[in-house]
Amino acid sequence: MAEATIADGAAGLPAAARRVAAALEAAGHPAVIRIFPDSTRSAAEAAAAVGCRTEEIVKSLIFRRSSDDSAVLVLIGGADRVDTAKLALVVGSKTGRADADFVRRTTGYAIGGVPPLGHATPAVVVMDEGLMALSTAWAAAGTPHAVFETTPGDLARITGAVVAAVAATPAA
Repeated sequence: MAEATIADGAAGLPAAARRVAAALEAAGHPAVIRIFPDSTRSAAEAAAAVGCRTEEIVKSLIFRRSSDDSAVLVLIGGADRVDTAKLALVVGSKTGRADADFVRRTTGYAIGGVPPLGHATPAVVVMDEGLMALSTAWAAAGTPHAVFETTPGDLARITGAVVAAVAATPAA
């Protein structure tokens, strides 16, 4: 595992992770970005690499709001799924899953490495309230091999997220 802090200029990081480091620094977040040799693209892969539970991984999912075609970023626990009906109530419009081109164009990042901040264009940000029960969480840092640790409170602050219940209820 390679590790770089914002204080050391993050010179050893890939360009996409350097953009995340700059966004974290601008937000006043002292995160350490960690680069892993194995993929952290999925929540399960990230949890295995970090050594935490899947629930402690923050998925950054991009949806497309139907009313104005804007990006909606949903931050949700690694074991959870988004209830799109709940999401529609929060953002005031139906949403659909965004394709890879829309994700890349609106965020500046590829699927599998989309961070919760530092996007190319502003997005509506919704954070599932279930994340607030965690003491720490791990989020993508711009590449499918990079993550950073944060707290749910800091994550909500640095992203300007609306915190709401958008996770689907688990099947009984």
